[in-house]
Amino acid sequence: MKNKKLLSRLNRKRRIRRNIFGTAEVPRLTVYRSLTHIYAQIINDNEGVTLTASSTLEKNVKKRIKKTGTCDTAKIIGEDIGEKAVQKGIKKVVFDRNGFIYNGRIKALAMGAREKGLQF
Repeated sequence: MKNKKLLSRLNRKRRIRRNIFGTAEVPRLTVYRSLTHIYAQIINDNEGVTLTASSTLEKNVKKRIKKTGTCDTAKIIGEDIGEKAVQKGIKKVVFDRNGFIYNGRIKALAMGAREKGLQF
């Protein structure tokens, strides 16, 4: 039997994804967090293509972080994905929190992305 928290998150994810869809003009910024790492992707759902991605496993990000699994690390990932998106000409995105509650690391990532110029 699956964990009740996981089932609740997956139900929230399905509910959210019914209404959120990324296009070429306004792609979807999706976030996934585990206990130690955090991942962010900008996706064009029309073509099924990941436009850019960032995570705590990338070499250039590993140099900037002291410890994984913290809000400071999530903010760095948000800033990194924001910089990459602006370089590719993406200014507006739809935020997909992937069923996670908008608090802590998810909120820190969103704030970091907004600071670098993404609008959502």
